[in-house]
Amino acid sequence: MRRVLITGGASGIGRAMAEAFADEDCEVWVTDVDERLLADCPATWRTRMADAAEETAIAAVIDEIGMAGGLDVLCANAGVKGPTAPIEKVALDDWRACTAVTLDGAFLVAKYAAPLMKAAGRGVMLFTSSTAGIYGYPNRSPYAAAKWGVIGLMKTVAMELGPHGIRANAILPGAVEGPRMERVLEAEAAAKGMTRDAVYEGYAAGVSLKTFVEAADVADMAVFLASDRARRISGQAIAVDGHTVNPDPQV
Repeated sequence: MRRVLITGGASGIGRAMAEAFADEDCEVWVTDVDERLLADCPATWRTRMADAAEETAIAAVIDEIGMAGGLDVLCANAGVKGPTAPIEKVALDDWRACTAVTLDGAFLVAKYAAPLMKAAGRGVMLFTSSTAGIYGYPNRSPYAAAKWGVIGLMKTVAMELGPHGIRANAILPGAVEGPRMERVLEAEAAAKGMTRDAVYEGYAAGVSLKTFVEAADVADMAVFLASDRARRISGQAIAVDGHTVNPDPQV
């Protein structure tokens, strides 16, 4: 049975990934900072409270997984949306809070997972980035910078760990239906003096398929990339977004 760790896995995309891997008969480990959401996870999942940006907490979880038999698949998924504001109004503390979870968190979990996978001579690391990591994102500079950084981290990890039989890829969701995106829509609407529906329609209009994606679509990509069917796919940033052609919903 493959052992899979998903950070930020108690809700949204992470929750969908956990459910998809559980359906594949994997042993699912989930970390999150929300105790209530963790309590709502299936009893068959191994859940742990852990802040993705706290090195001690992440090291402890990885150590526990190692003692349980090792780690086959890592989904470095934890992230936060960060502030919605033009660059000159972004506070340094808000910048650091966003990049700490979204970028530092990906680094930390990969750092501690690497020795387990190297010892096994195999493994898959999947990093949740965003289409913001290839296009930029007006009024979301901390988030975009962190997601660009995640792609650079992934490509470097793929080069370092490839000789040890370990693959690394990044998944780039576009606009994903759900509570988190609703918070983004409301924040952008307030920042731009637009209605929530106008921002939503702007996002959809900038996608070739004219629709948002579902968290399950992203999870399906994760399961595929973790499978032997993707055994020659590494170092890639793969969008699951319906083909974003204009990332700025204002236009």
